[in-house]
Amino acid sequence: MKIPAFAKAVFACLCLSLSFAAAQIDQATKDDGKWLFLDTADVPTIHQHLNHAMMFEKYVRGYNLAVLKAIDIVQSHAMDGGGYFTGMSAKPTESPIGYQLNLFQKPLLDPPRTTSYCSGSSYGVFIEALNLIFPDGASRLSPERLESLHMQEPDGGRREDRIKFWGKWNDDGWGTQYAMVQYSGMGEEIPPQRARPGDFMNISWVHGLGHSVVFLGWFMKEGKMGMIFWSSQKSTNGYSDVVLWPLTSVKDVKTVRMTHPEKIFSFDVGQTVNRDLPGDLIVPPSR
Repeated sequence: MKIPAFAKAVFACLCLSLSFAAAQIDQATKDDGKWLFLDTADVPTIHQHLNHAMMFEKYVRGYNLAVLKAIDIVQSHAMDGGGYFTGMSAKPTESPIGYQLNLFQKPLLDPPRTTSYCSGSSYGVFIEALNLIFPDGASRLSPERLESLHMQEPDGGRREDRIKFWGKWNDDGWGTQYAMVQYSGMGEEIPPQRARPGDFMNISWVHGLGHSVVFLGWFMKEGKMGMIFWSSQKSTNGYSDVVLWPLTSVKDVKTVRMTHPEKIFSFDVGQTVNRDLPGDLIVPPSR
């Protein structure tokens, strides 16, 4: 009997969950404040896979490891990427993520499409990481905080940018910083040299707007820096790793690490944020 590819992917993801269950994900990921460059062997050659936790666990422990596992969960829903689409006025409208994303078994949207876009995919990873960190979270999350995390309005319409948790994450600029640091207090802003696999990052391009991603690592090639990230983008048909080298297309970035996920149960849904923030330049270390 031939097993469907999707079933194989889900099975592989579940098997990885068994070994992952024993991993330490009950504290914030730590770093030494210095640049960390991936081993050459850890720069992926296959960009749509379920091995993020296995590949990068030697670099991190704590909540970032949950984030890496969460990438594998999201990717398992579309091993070919699932498609990338944006279009607020399209019929049906754009979908931030291509499957019914649940937080503690409670749906955050009814996806109008099976496609995704960048901030929806990174938010999906954020939510799936919370599901891993707090298996008992359903009994602890208040209705008003759950509603703030919804990706649609109660009538199924689009939740506009800047509105509540998802609206801040999906905002132009430094959405993950607005949502995780200022709005909820669940994260800490860190400079580029402290970035580690499993951190969240917004990238501002030299030409164009920006990109919401999960950072996977820095690497060096021919004396120039590159970076690896996971997100949804048109060039990869949706969910995928991206190996970016050199970094001449990057203007600046903003990096956030999940440090206090427990604040999902206590944040102020009426909190305001300051959107007027400078980005961080990537200044390679002198070698």
